[in-house]
Amino acid sequence: MATKPDTPQMQPDMASMKIKWDDSNMKSSYANVCNVTSTREEVVMLFGMNQAWNRGQKEVTIQLTDRIVISPYAAKRLSLLLGNVVKEYENRFGALNIEAGAGAEKKQ
Repeated sequence: MATKPDTPQMQPDMASMKIKWDDSNMKSSYANVCNVTSTREEVVMLFGMNQAWNRGQKEVTIQLTDRIVISPYAAKRLSLLLGNVVKEYENRFGALNIEAGAGAEKKQ
């Protein structure tokens, strides 16, 4: 994510800086579960898969696959970026209703 730096000393150089994206070590993961915790110094995001969607289960095991640790400043920038992406998506494809049961079709 290319954003403004945390320190003011670096800001004048940002206008002339060229960013090269190196994806040679990148991996792709899919997650349908995310848990976020934080401390004063960091935000920890845990991503994983819930493969058992049976209702009425007493316990569900989430297979965690990825942990991303970022600073609170980076978390705020990520929040703004994701908000803009969702807004753009909804402008193109319609509003996303995330209330419980909203995505399921109603049977009559």
